[in-house]
Amino acid sequence: MLPTGHLMEARRMLSGYAVPLTPDGKSSLTPPPPWHYSGDCIAVEYWADPAAVAALLPIGLTPDEESEGRTFFWFLDWQFTGSNDEHTDPARYQYREAFILVEARLEGRPVNFCPFIFVDNDAAIARGWIQGYPKKLGSIYQTRSFSAPSAAACPLEPGSRFGASVSSHGERLATARIELREKVTDPAKVFNRPTTIRRYFPSLSGSQQGKPAVDELTLSLMDNLTFSDFWTGSAELSIPYVEGEDMDALAPREVGRGFRFGMSYSVSDLPVLKNYLA
Repeated sequence: MLPTGHLMEARRMLSGYAVPLTPDGKSSLTPPPPWHYSGDCIAVEYWADPAAVAALLPIGLTPDEESEGRTFFWFLDWQFTGSNDEHTDPARYQYREAFILVEARLEGRPVNFCPFIFVDNDAAIARGWIQGYPKKLGSIYQTRSFSAPSAAACPLEPGSRFGASVSSHGERLATARIELREKVTDPAKVFNRPTTIRRYFPSLSGSQQGKPAVDELTLSLMDNLTFSDFWTGSAELSIPYVEGEDMDALAPREVGRGFRFGMSYSVSDLPVLKNYLA
């Protein structure tokens, strides 16, 4: 066994933003921020049971009575990079994602809250847990748009149809389809609420198992948020019952508009709105 002084020195030599920590830090699951994202998005507006939405909100968030259960289901095809050209290693950092945002209120302010989210990449899971997104492993697909003309190209024009789905553990959890009708001139009129998330890490140590090590309400801070090629149209969405999942509690009662657009932003900070352990 190494003497205590040598053990402390060995610990100081280990590096990396996230586990595993190593002398060179190359095995870290995700690089340190800032994190940069760019991708194509499909989103469906719908209304869920307001009581089911309220039941999923953490302390400090209240139902938005005016929204009447208004919710968005998002599908995204992401390209990611940190500060070292991680986008040139797509097998490690490119990923797809699907999540739900419900509308709520924080001290009277309109916000979103994310109760469910799935990704297909371990680095994305790590970044999500660090922020507070409750990410689980899934299989996500969405129709892509290509510039070369073809019946399969799905250009951004009226009449183009797009589909998306998310599955996990062999079960289809949600399916969406949209048909483009017209461009949206001001995306801020559609997506104008900040997103809140719950950063939660349980304890495993003996008597502490009933008390989490971390329990915070945080804000998903998006630097330089940009939308492009923003289209809207009709939409379909289904969220079936699946054994072992709760997402069907937010199944649509009514489906509204569908959206297809490009989006980019960066993450460099995480404001903590409430510390539930304080």
